[in-house]
Amino acid sequence: MDDVQGAGAGHRGEASAITDVHNEGLTADEVAERVRDGRVNVADDASSRSIWSILRANVFTLFNGIVVTGFLLLLVLGRWQDALFGLAAITNAAIGVVQEYRAKRSLDRLALLHAPRARVVRDGAEQVIAVREVVQDDLVVLRAGDQVTADGRVLDGVRLEVDESLLTGESEPIAKEVGDDVLSGSIVVGGEGRVRVTAVGDDAFAARLTAEAKRFSLVNSELRGSIDRILKWITWAIFPIMLIVVNANMQAAGGWQHAIETGEWRDAAVASVAAVIAMIPLGLVLMTSIAFAVGAVKLGARQVLVQELPAVEGLARVDLICLDKTGTITTGDVRFAGEHPLGDAQPEGWRTALAWNGAQPDANATARGLADEYPLGHHPEVIARIEFSSDRKWSAVALGAGAPGTWVLGAPEFVLAVEGPSGDAAADDTLGRARVLAESGLRTLLLAHVATPLTEAEADAARLPAGLRPVALVTFREAVRDDAAETLEYFAREQVAVRVISGDDPRTVAAVAREVGLDAGDGFDARDLPDDEGALGEVLEANRVFGRVTPTQKRAMVRALKARGHTVAMTGDGVNDALAIKEADLGIAMESGSAATKAVSRIVLLDSRFAHLPGVVAEGRRVIANIERVSMLFLSKTAYAIAMAVVFGILLWPFPFLPRQLSVTDGLTIGIPAFLLALLPNSRRYVPGFLQRSLSFAIPAGLVVAAAITVVSGLARALGEPEAVVRTACTITLALVGLWILAVLSRPFTLVKAAVLAAMVAGLVLVLTVPIAVAFLELQPLPVEVIVDIAITVPIACVLIELVGVWHRRRFGTASEIAPQEHHRVGKRAAGR
Repeated sequence: MDDVQGAGAGHRGEASAITDVHNEGLTADEVAERVRDGRVNVADDASSRSIWSILRANVFTLFNGIVVTGFLLLLVLGRWQDALFGLAAITNAAIGVVQEYRAKRSLDRLALLHAPRARVVRDGAEQVIAVREVVQDDLVVLRAGDQVTADGRVLDGVRLEVDESLLTGESEPIAKEVGDDVLSGSIVVGGEGRVRVTAVGDDAFAARLTAEAKRFSLVNSELRGSIDRILKWITWAIFPIMLIVVNANMQAAGGWQHAIETGEWRDAAVASVAAVIAMIPLGLVLMTSIAFAVGAVKLGARQVLVQELPAVEGLARVDLICLDKTGTITTGDVRFAGEHPLGDAQPEGWRTALAWNGAQPDANATARGLADEYPLGHHPEVIARIEFSSDRKWSAVALGAGAPGTWVLGAPEFVLAVEGPSGDAAADDTLGRARVLAESGLRTLLLAHVATPLTEAEADAARLPAGLRPVALVTFREAVRDDAAETLEYFAREQVAVRVISGDDPRTVAAVAREVGLDAGDGFDARDLPDDEGALGEVLEANRVFGRVTPTQKRAMVRALKARGHTVAMTGDGVNDALAIKEADLGIAMESGSAATKAVSRIVLLDSRFAHLPGVVAEGRRVIANIERVSMLFLSKTAYAIAMAVVFGILLWPFPFLPRQLSVTDGLTIGIPAFLLALLPNSRRYVPGFLQRSLSFAIPAGLVVAAAITVVSGLARALGEPEAVVRTACTITLALVGLWILAVLSRPFTLVKAAVLAAMVAGLVLVLTVPIAVAFLELQPLPVEVIVDIAITVPIACVLIELVGVWHRRRFGTASEIAPQEHHRVGKRAAGR
């Protein structure tokens, strides 16, 4: 900070009891005084959601109200055996409460301010302290890459630029002058400076914004959105259907007056509860939550942190992934490769200038690679300086004795400020040599020199000095990850498009991409990217590798890809990736990356290994494909329950099941197998339209089941059989046809699926034969005529369901594959891979 010049003394008087905050910072006594007064950078850990609000959202819902009412009614009537469905409802609510409580705890730990340490000046010495130890009036030192730890006002600085995009949405870096305010949570992207802290803790901007961020929100999820839509539809339908069902059961009991006088209304109430509960897909929400949670746990075991559970679903939807070269394809380690002097004679001190650049505290990763090769023996006088900026892609420093003149270090075409033949032989030769080096996969910087020092106007405007002459090209090499080629091969095989986006020379990026097997061409220079979103999208479809990309361009590229219908994942580790990661459908950050980048991502690779991404995508596909298969089981039940309720209500027949009978058949044909099927491997690639595909099978299959039960019930009633026999016949019919639906949805069979189906058949046999189970379910022996009716009706129903299954597979594909036309349609969207 020797070259940070003082300014802005007029603002010092605003601080209370500051010894000399401008130069020396606070004293230990002044810090202790502020700690006693509570003026420390500790925000209130107010909860994002109260326990009461979580309970209200998961327990006190309309559907739970209906379920609990039915549950309590059965208990009051002494029919606890029929209240088994209450266990599923309680479990479902408990899962929801636990899941959201865990999310609440994560949200409570959320803070936009993620910097683990802060750099302050106290008692005249620079110290590094915990963020929570910063106090009001502290003198904080900021350098490029730092996150501002508390609100403050700039006292002095050199071309201090701050990115407030995570706070205000303003994408362009903002130049901060003396007297300007800086906001906690913003990122320093250029220059350096010192600020006096004006607000800490709850009063700081980041704390206020964090309180806003803690508001509970759900990640976009097609599965959850579709299920919520189904529940909304049922909400509108359940009350009129409930009236029809209750009336039918009362009429079947001899009419309202007779049923009330004789007490037969109790049986009518039990049947009505069974009809209403059957319409609610209680288990579907539960299974979805369990599948998400299991997916997150599995990914956690692979060192992949899922910050929001439904993000697991997002993994399956990704059809294009944008990769930042450094830290993903390469390890991020930049090593010096060689020096290439230009011209016959180099000016005095050129290696000293390189050494000075490598030794700076705010040097970027590439410049730091100079430090070992060029140790700084002595510290030359610094006359003026322009810090490195990712937008300018160069830095400049005017040095005194030992390395006199102005030295500019940066990307060759930016330093020379030319894009093609310039007519300057030295410049053209330099760019030609740089191009050859870059095409070999080397990152190349140019050191240029002019004998005159930076003028004040040039320094203030961050403008290249006139008269620069090339001195030397310096090359660096990045180590390519061992598993990068295999990972990219996986994405190509799975038709997930890849775009490599980097701030480096496009030729260098393309060379690295070719090294890992990606057909990259020569790379596209982002300076030639169009501003129009439509034209930008076309360029992105036609090219795979992009260099010289600025942070704002990365975000614009993600937006353009999304506008063309892609579901985009973005990986990265630097602050410059944060905007794009936040914009992407699925942001994936590296643990080794910046805190701000991890804060806006949905998923964090805890060991920063790019090779985990195939497993991440595969897990997402497994979850969503299995939930789709499971949803067809649950929605088939909802469909036949609604159809039966309406048909039996119109016919004024009592609902043909006791709640306990439905609980057992549901468990054998839906609940238990659904739990097992949801955990099986499944590599199906995601295709939009989950709800349409599920309902396209569930509704016709449900209607077939309802028709079969109506026929069996009608025939048994025509024979004059008592209601207990009718219920037994309908229970057996439902169980048999339900198992056939399970068999259809389990295809193609594996040993595990076959074992699950066999176990459910065995369970049904036990239920129908073990005396305790028979007595509990109130099953009755069936007359031969009723058995014959079942033997005829069930095969017909199974054939019809088989036809529905064949049609559905031809139209949409099975739960383990994609129909050819869907595969082709999505494959076309991934063109240009």
